[in-house]
Amino acid sequence: MLTPKLAAATVLAGLLALVNPSKASAAQASATPKLNVLLILADDLNCDLGCYGATEVKTPNIDALAARGVRFEHAYCQFPLCSPSRSSFLTGRRPNVTGVLTNPAANPLSPNFREKIPDTITLPQQFKLQGWFAARIGKLYHYGVPNDIGTSSLDDYSSWDLVINPRGRDREEHSRIFTINPPDLGASLSWLADEGKDAEHTDGIGATEAIRLMEKFQQEARPFFLGVGFYRPHTPYVAPQKWFDLYPTSQIKLPVQSADDRARQPAAGYLSSKPEQDTMSDDLRRQAIQGYHAGTSFMDAQVGRVVEAVDRLGLAKNTIIVFLSDHGYHLGDHGLWQKRSLFERSARVPLIIAAPGARANGHSAAAPVELVDLYPTLTALCGFEPPAYVDGKSLRPILDDATQSVKPAAFSQTRYPGNIEGYAVRAGRWRYIEWNGGAGGRQLFDEEADPAEAHNLAADPAQAARVAELSALIGPIRAHK
Repeated sequence: MLTPKLAAATVLAGLLALVNPSKASAAQASATPKLNVLLILADDLNCDLGCYGATEVKTPNIDALAARGVRFEHAYCQFPLCSPSRSSFLTGRRPNVTGVLTNPAANPLSPNFREKIPDTITLPQQFKLQGWFAARIGKLYHYGVPNDIGTSSLDDYSSWDLVINPRGRDREEHSRIFTINPPDLGASLSWLADEGKDAEHTDGIGATEAIRLMEKFQQEARPFFLGVGFYRPHTPYVAPQKWFDLYPTSQIKLPVQSADDRARQPAAGYLSSKPEQDTMSDDLRRQAIQGYHAGTSFMDAQVGRVVEAVDRLGLAKNTIIVFLSDHGYHLGDHGLWQKRSLFERSARVPLIIAAPGARANGHSAAAPVELVDLYPTLTALCGFEPPAYVDGKSLRPILDDATQSVKPAAFSQTRYPGNIEGYAVRAGRWRYIEWNGGAGGRQLFDEEADPAEAHNLAADPAQAARVAELSALIGPIRAHK
């Protein structure tokens, strides 16, 4: 049972548009029923999921969703940081085009993609213009965590007919949260095993609101685009105690670092490190991993509640369910924590698409894909064209045949103060990274033979032609602005 304080903290905007029959979309009168879109977005989630082979992490609901849809084995964000990544895939445009290359700092509303491309039509906005009802619950665009929980923060108001900003007890418990770098809870490793119930936490409230909204949509038989943005497992890793109990620290193994990791060479490849993380004890490292996995399992349970409602309401036959994260996440591997690097674990993301009737449902796809591909994929599935400027490619051929490919490579980029920029490409078994055009260093990894990325092959004369080939692929991405 939610307390009055928590219940009052759930913010609704645009409610009149939802309940006013006169605002019902023209799609209701269409002879052909339109597919709904349920876009479920996790925050800071890497591929530590059962369906991606992480058997030590308990994610039965995401695993079940993967079993009924297509799981993309090699999906990559375009920038492994929250605001740049979200701005990119929600506009379908690469980071150099959006102009969003960092998270907000002094000005909480900038950078914003509309500063550079004010007339762009976002993914949910496109659905809204085509007659779908577009709603957001929780974090879709960038929100600072935890301080912006319960607000609209860096939202894009043109994208939605309705927004709901849940705020739960995890937002209120700052004084009890352990952090290695007080008071910076959102950017440092922080955690709390809370005594509250799932339904009292922000993501629990968000799941409840998503279910209520889908019940309303089902009653009114109107097509919808619903974005449900969960805040976990983003730090601070706050979840009810029972989720922490799943991961005893005595059973957590710490990753092994390579010689390059210990030397931090090339230096640019390790600029996401933070001094306070480097001095943590092994016990604290295990506690941090425990908290992250606890937050992941808690979030997974909320995903299960939302998907169960889709089935219970009879919406599965005409609802596309997409599950993804904005970027990956380090948990001590490479001696790094959190995000922003261009190693595989930071740039690779989970991506599952369960589309009604897709012939590849139940299979995994090995082809490289990018989050910018979501925009043209969803518009194609729903029967209309994306704007011509969208950078991605439709994944519909892969949804019909999991052995297909729509592009030869996937690209990610990052940027640090001092005009240090890196670009990465994943093509086949190879991950190639170059810093400042190679002047700041190069990295080449054989991800099949060396998934821990312990052996940098960029300086190997036998790989010179491969380095040149992959570097040439990056050129157009760097120039595309």
